[in-house]
Amino acid sequence: MRKTLLRSGILAGILAGLLAGTAPPAAAADLREGEARVTTVFDHPLPTVPGKSLRGVLVEYGPGGSSPAHRHARSAFITATVIEGAVRSRVNDGPERVYRVGESFVEQPGDHHAVSANASATAPSRLLAVFVVDTEDRALTVPDRP
Repeated sequence: MRKTLLRSGILAGILAGLLAGTAPPAAAADLREGEARVTTVFDHPLPTVPGKSLRGVLVEYGPGGSSPAHRHARSAFITATVIEGAVRSRVNDGPERVYRVGESFVEQPGDHHAVSANASATAPSRLLAVFVVDTEDRALTVPDRP
């Protein structure tokens, strides 16, 4: 079904709606080898869930790029969807897995994201991470090593 959504443009329309009113992020293709960029693309309080917000974060990797091992805000529930290329991920003690365009994974509050990286050494990749988080939590990601 996800591939159908991608082909039909429905997912692109949903993403465009979520990104409306924000500055368009630069393309991942402009990142050099090994680089990563994280951009908040939306941040909306949830009117029916006081104290909670929905935040979207675009994570872009240049060829061979990665993020250091990390945890997220203690209140964060996250779903991440690959929107370009392929991303390697390992959460907690689970197996490392490669996610491709249209595939998603979830992180529960308190999970440890041990591996988050571009699966390609030659092409860029991007994922959209959508957080449901306590509104007062401003630091969404805490690296293992400061």
